[in-house]
Amino acid sequence: MNRLIFYTTVGCHLCEHAEVVLQEFVAQPDSVQFDLEEVDISTDEHLVELYGIRIPVVKNLANKKEVGWPFGLEDIATLF
Repeated sequence: MNRLIFYTTVGCHLCEHAEVVLQEFVAQPDSVQFDLEEVDISTDEHLVELYGIRIPVVKNLANKKEVGWPFGLEDIATLF
């Protein structure tokens, strides 16, 4: 199964919007199935450096593709 990482942090209003987009993607008929791991970047200094001004970011661990906000359903589909 595909595994996506959702880089986020507490109090990120854009991340809340991104969660809705991810839920809409999953709800589509014939959508790609995936496991989603939510990672709070504030717990890791290196992640803050990488994603601090870019969150929310969704990354496919298998192929290393990622999309940063703003993204839509089509952008999530490009991860697979």
